[in-house]
Amino acid sequence: MKNKNTYRRICAGLLAGVLLAGVCPPQQAAAAPPDYLKAATYVSDAWVSNFWNTESGHMEAELAQIAADGFNSIILVIPWREFQTSMVPISYNDYAFKKLDRVMRAADAQGLGVELRVGYTWDYYGDDDSSLRFRELLRDPKARDAWLKYAGKIYETASAYPCFYGGFITWEDFWNYVEDATSFGSGQYSKDEAKIIGYQAYLEANYALKEINEIYRPAEPFTSYSDIYIPRRSHYAYKLFYEYYDDFLINLLKDTQTVFPNLSMEVRLDVDPVDRRDGSGGKEGVAHFQTFPCGSASYTSLMYSVSMGRDYNQLVTASEALVTMDEQLTTVRQHNGNKPIFIDQLLYMDATENFSHNARLYESHRGPFLTGLTDIMRRYTNGYGIWTYRNYTNNPVYNSQFALGIRGWDVEKGTTVERSGSTQLRLDGGGRIEQKVGHRIAGRSTHENHVRFTAESDGPATVTVALGRNTQQVQVDGKQQFDLNFGEIGYYDVSFSTDSPVYLDNIHVYNFVQDGQLYDIEGNELSCLPAMRVLNGSLN
Repeated sequence: MKNKNTYRRICAGLLAGVLLAGVCPPQQAAAAPPDYLKAATYVSDAWVSNFWNTESGHMEAELAQIAADGFNSIILVIPWREFQTSMVPISYNDYAFKKLDRVMRAADAQGLGVELRVGYTWDYYGDDDSSLRFRELLRDPKARDAWLKYAGKIYETASAYPCFYGGFITWEDFWNYVEDATSFGSGQYSKDEAKIIGYQAYLEANYALKEINEIYRPAEPFTSYSDIYIPRRSHYAYKLFYEYYDDFLINLLKDTQTVFPNLSMEVRLDVDPVDRRDGSGGKEGVAHFQTFPCGSASYTSLMYSVSMGRDYNQLVTASEALVTMDEQLTTVRQHNGNKPIFIDQLLYMDATENFSHNARLYESHRGPFLTGLTDIMRRYTNGYGIWTYRNYTNNPVYNSQFALGIRGWDVEKGTTVERSGSTQLRLDGGGRIEQKVGHRIAGRSTHENHVRFTAESDGPATVTVALGRNTQQVQVDGKQQFDLNFGEIGYYDVSFSTDSPVYLDNIHVYNFVQDGQLYDIEGNELSCLPAMRVLNGSLN
């Protein structure tokens, strides 16, 4: 195997250029966190993809409830594009940063610390695919420069508050390219991509061409590193691409740590299957152990699900899940330099449909699993976080609470007004509002689609709600909340019209509710909350 110094020098040179471009490590330092972190991901009454363009009118009460349930911190998910709206020229979203300041102040007032998930992929700030800029980190120094300026500005903003404890990036937010690259084939396009993103350079710095030919077994042997393409994900050679991509993540993390000290990374615990080298038809696993130390971070971040280490479609008891978790966390500590682990997503259940085939706890064992975690958590971790504190809808509506006025909406005879401590849209008689949302939500023709909203009027009004070509009418007189089921339909836009003045707020279009069994979308307690409170109490 060749020496890695050549590739490292390339990365070091890129970093030096970035630093010379004006990104300097900030002087502030994150506050010392408590001995054990117990965190809830906070999105108020929205969800991660539109939290930063909503009002969150009950923030203080919501954070007080989080503290009352025994959590001592919150996790905020920071979408890259919604905060840094343009990379060339670099520009930022004032409202998002003002809301970040607001949440930091409110958390501090409730005695809650704050950790940041930096670089979340998905947002609705634009109509194009927000994940596209992440792949530019592989190919464009300007994107890397923009990323570092974004991360540095986030750190500078948050570290001004005593409740700021630090942050992490995650493999998840950078994984779309890994999944897409497997479809590039073996032709010139794939070879061009392999060159542009530095895959060929990485292999040249680490492997002799003879080794690569033995691993790839191409129809025609490679005579030059420029012949190398990105293989299919199932092919044995894809292990080289996983290795390259892990190295990319490690270097990106280390670069980002220069502007965001002690930044950790949620590492990929999954072992990815590839074809056996001997072509026997079986599979072997590719682990991502080289990422586990997380650079200079004092801890490793991790998403942990009870499905890990289990076959598909299994039902698991609490005791079985605890044994497997002990084994899995032991593996992490063996490969991360024995650093503590922060489980930023503790998935004791996962209602996400794409993962419905994963192993899961018996429903009656969710509580015993949570209350049985204390010893394992103390032995291996410095804290944990949960993803779904309050159930949320997969709402594709941008500016759903009119915090940004009418931005994102086409409005006729309507304007935003301040009423009852919140911004609402006043729609006059004959008025109409519309937003294109269908391109942001999957499963429209296979799931029941709902429109949920609040309406208020000073007298009788008929409001017509349209989802695509399908309409329903409601009668409004006073303040009411509606949830209309449109069934399994295709649609591109949602609209509201009225025959008399009406005030609209909190508009949701959805066909899925993420369930964590702590609080429902109305804020009512659910089955796992007592066990979660016991767990939090045991980790004081």
